[in-house]
Amino acid sequence: MKSIAANKPTHIVKGNVFDALGFSASEASALKIKAEILSAILEHIRTECYTQAQLVSLLDEYQPSVSNLLKGRIAQVSIEKLLRYADRLQLETVIAIRPVKTINRRARAGAAVGRAAVMAQA
Repeated sequence: MKSIAANKPTHIVKGNVFDALGFSASEASALKIKAEILSAILEHIRTECYTQAQLVSLLDEYQPSVSNLLKGRIAQVSIEKLLRYADRLQLETVIAIRPVKTINRRARAGAAVGRAAVMAQA
């Protein structure tokens, strides 16, 4: 039997987990999008109780590919293919692109230096 301590997280990540794993910003974005599409597809499959045989037909895909999809093995699957699967499962896709709202480190460091200089003058 595993101890409770063995189930405790050793590292807590705030923000995008793919950034924390060392992927470049563009790789992290692509992986996050793939993960979100996969999550929606798998949730829909569970809700509708599809069998692998039904999915082979619906997705027009070979059984090993459907098995890999159900196991979350999508490393070699493109975003386009995942979007095609979502479409064939009658899922609506919405894409939102917006500016990042974080302040970069240089701007924060500059602001801190500016505050220190103002405090020193007072």
